[in-house]
Amino acid sequence: MNSQTALPSLDGRTFRMTSSTTSVVDPDAPSVFHYFEQDGAVWGDYSGDTVTFGRFIGTRSGDTISIHFVHVLADGGAVVTGSGDSEIEQDENGLRLVEHYEMHGAPQLSVCVEVVD
Repeated sequence: MNSQTALPSLDGRTFRMTSSTTSVVDPDAPSVFHYFEQDGAVWGDYSGDTVTFGRFIGTRSGDTISIHFVHVLADGGAVVTGSGDSEIEQDENGLRLVEHYEMHGAPQLSVCVEVVD
C-alpha cells in the first residue's frame, strides 16, 4: 500500500453499486464488485444488474484508484471498455467508492458502498 494512503486496503473487500448516471441501478440485484490490492496494484471482477460479467485492473495512489475495465452487457451482449478514477471515502458504514469515468462519450458518476457482514 502506498505510504500516502490514509484509508485501509481494498484487498478482499466487496462493494455494491448504489447509484449510476449510466443506468438505473436495480436495488434488488445491483452490480457487485470484488476488489484485490497489493503493492499499489488493484484488480477484480464484477457482475449483476446490467452486466453479465466484468473485469478491471489499475493502480492506487493515496486514496485514489485509476482503473481500466471491460464488461459484457446483459442486454444484447455488447462488450464495453473504458477507464476511470475512483475516490475512496470512509463513513460510519464502511468504505465507499465515488467513481468518475466516461461512457457513451460523456462523463459519468457512480457510487459503490462496501458490503459489510
